[in-house]
Amino acid sequence: MELYAESLTEYKRLKTLEVKVGDLLIGNYHPIRIQTMTTTDTMDTIGTVDQSIRCIEAGAELVRITAPSKKEAENLLNIKNELHKRGYNTPLVADIHFTPNAAEIAARIVEKVRVNPGNYVDKKKFELIEYTDADYEEEIERIRNRFTPLVKICKEYGTAMRIGTNHGSLSDRIMSRYGDTPIGMVESAMEFLRIAESENYYNIVLSMKSSNPQVMVQAYRLLIENMQNELGHCYPLHLGVTEAGDGEDGRIKSAIGIGTLLEDGIGDTIRVSLTEDSEFELPVCKNIVKRYESLGNESKNSTVPPIKNIYKLIPGITGRIVRNTFSVQNIGCKNVPLVISDFHKKEDITREDLKTIGYRYNATNDKWHISDMAADFIFCGESKIDFALPGTLNLIYNYDSWKNISDNPKCFPIISELQYLYDVIQKSSSLNFVMLDCYSKNYPGFDKEKFFEKIKNDITAVLCLSSENRNAVQSIRRMFLELNEREIKNPAIINCDSNKDTMDESLIHFAIETGALFIDGFGNGIRLSDHFSDKNKTPDYKLMNSIAFGVLQASRTRISKTEFISCPSCGRTLFDLQETTAKVRAVTHHLKGLKIAIMGCIVNGPGEMADADFGYVGSGPGKITLYKGKEVIKRNVPEEIAVEELVNLLKENHAWIEPVAVLSI
Repeated sequence: MELYAESLTEYKRLKTLEVKVGDLLIGNYHPIRIQTMTTTDTMDTIGTVDQSIRCIEAGAELVRITAPSKKEAENLLNIKNELHKRGYNTPLVADIHFTPNAAEIAARIVEKVRVNPGNYVDKKKFELIEYTDADYEEEIERIRNRFTPLVKICKEYGTAMRIGTNHGSLSDRIMSRYGDTPIGMVESAMEFLRIAESENYYNIVLSMKSSNPQVMVQAYRLLIENMQNELGHCYPLHLGVTEAGDGEDGRIKSAIGIGTLLEDGIGDTIRVSLTEDSEFELPVCKNIVKRYESLGNESKNSTVPPIKNIYKLIPGITGRIVRNTFSVQNIGCKNVPLVISDFHKKEDITREDLKTIGYRYNATNDKWHISDMAADFIFCGESKIDFALPGTLNLIYNYDSWKNISDNPKCFPIISELQYLYDVIQKSSSLNFVMLDCYSKNYPGFDKEKFFEKIKNDITAVLCLSSENRNAVQSIRRMFLELNEREIKNPAIINCDSNKDTMDESLIHFAIETGALFIDGFGNGIRLSDHFSDKNKTPDYKLMNSIAFGVLQASRTRISKTEFISCPSCGRTLFDLQETTAKVRAVTHHLKGLKIAIMGCIVNGPGEMADADFGYVGSGPGKITLYKGKEVIKRNVPEEIAVEELVNLLKENHAWIEPVAVLSI
């Protein structure tokens, strides 16, 4: 059996077939291509052309346009001709969902068509049906008869195709047999892929999108395994987290889902789906892709030891490795991952500084107000604090500084590998943070075996893992596997430093380097630190704290806020999605742990919001349909009262709590 990637410890691209989209080549080690989708009405030719040009000039190498019916598909010719007239030849992709006739028209016009196997032929009514094998085969034959004409047209016209499975829009037939699972997502695509190959058509890209990065990552890995085992080759893969949302959360979730796969060399083209204007997606794509532009196959120069007996260490191709650790105070075992805020660059830390990491002091009543995103520890380095701390907050000091305040029960040391092994005489009796570099440094005289033996028997030690290797994710992951091999059960914090020029770049860097590890089940905490090249630049402590909690939220390891599953606008959208998302967020952002979907149309309605607890879906001009899970609760609610009705729905289902002041102690 092949691995889902050629290496689990080093960066190495997965070999895929080469696909031609117009003059653009995708797969087969070509650069990772970036793309986006227009949000205009497809019948608005000039508006769509203008937005396409803005996207192309922002870096899009493909532009996708929705074609929900025959008239929009036919108008793609006018759009394409106008773009050519203005000197733009970027390949266009027609986005098809329910209408095979529209796909067959579009395939004769544009360079690529995207079909969703969950609703291209099948109709989704959320019905559970018992299928016999004969019934199932009869359905497959029906799909073959309806899908084959499109395959033949694509083959004749040289048109590429994306078979794009979405977690939330699996057909009733797939759901009945496989459930709402990555296996169902993969089989949904494989059915269409088998039909295409039977017609000797191979100009295909595949995608496995979900709003849940864990599900997305598992589905892509499983798809690769299935293609390798059944077909003997892999098609290029289009990566994306569907309905990621907007702003910081949308960027973090997208970077984690896409980056986790790219780290293993998986992925040939990406789209970041944000509830923002299309051209704003491209800088995020660029910041993700630039990470891999300078990386070749790193195995020749890697200092990371290879993994032996890999299948004894990883529970199945999609399995998450949840380390069995003991707990040190509130770290490890069944505790949620902690957040450490890095203030070591500040000479003095004030009460006002703590406001940026979730602690607000009220001098009138001498109480601290604590938010749901309050950091658990501060790494002080050698910084001074001369005021009483809130009860839930503890401090970490460099070892030499800690020795002078070791009697303070809220202060704990961080100790280097060499100090821990050779120099430390005095330690905390309850908690010691011990740094461990993952294969990027070679300390003269460092006895690795002695270090591991000592840490293994130290029930006060929490490891702090980091790596200066370019393939830091693989290096730290390999260390986690080595800890498992050695049966070392100490909790471990993932440390990540950034020296990027901008916070936009740092956000992507942090999300990928830590999120890829949390997605796979590693890590009992997170510490982020920004090392700007400009020494006069001050870290944005509030943003760094927010990113740390955002990474844990997106990787589903610590839930601290409401999650909004919000689709990107497109030509099908029936209301102002950005404005509406802001309105819904404003009244529901305090509902910790609740997942609310905001969908622009029925295409992205009950299907695409598979993960959501409640949904707000456009059902017609000025009309909204409200869902609980996948069940319609209120139809055709006037848009002007729809947010209020959503709140009423939450109240009726005991999902609403009144906004209150944050916890005081």
